Amino acid sequence: QVQLVESGGGLVQAGGSLRLSCAASGSVFRVNAMGWYRQAPGQQRELVANITSGDSTTYAESAKGRFTISRDSAKNTVYLEMNSLKPEDTAVYYCFVDGQHVDYYGIPIEYLKWGQGTQVTVSS
Repeated sequence: QVQLVESGGGLVQAGGSLRLSCAASGSVFRVNAMGWYRQAPGQQRELVANITSGDSTTYAESAKGRFTISRDSAKNTVYLEMNSLKPEDTAVYYCFVDGQHVDYYGIPIEYLKWGQGTQVTVSS
């Protein structure tokens, strides 16, 4: 089993900054990618940013230039530094890990796990 623990959400004024963290533990074994999605009330979940095991990054257009994703592979932890926050960034932010572990027979098993979500609220 793989568990994700998120932290760092909260209330901030427009123009402020927050840093989200997400740590994966348990049978992580090999991580292909980690990242963040968000979901605002009444809207679909959307990708914010992700980072692969080769440190390739992808950002939503709305996040480019303001958000930075990074990782600590030794800790299986991903971070999202969010600057110049806007009220439209208000959402629940969900961490995910896309990885692989092996079963008793050594057969690789892919998995995709989600965190419980952390609320980010940006006031105007």
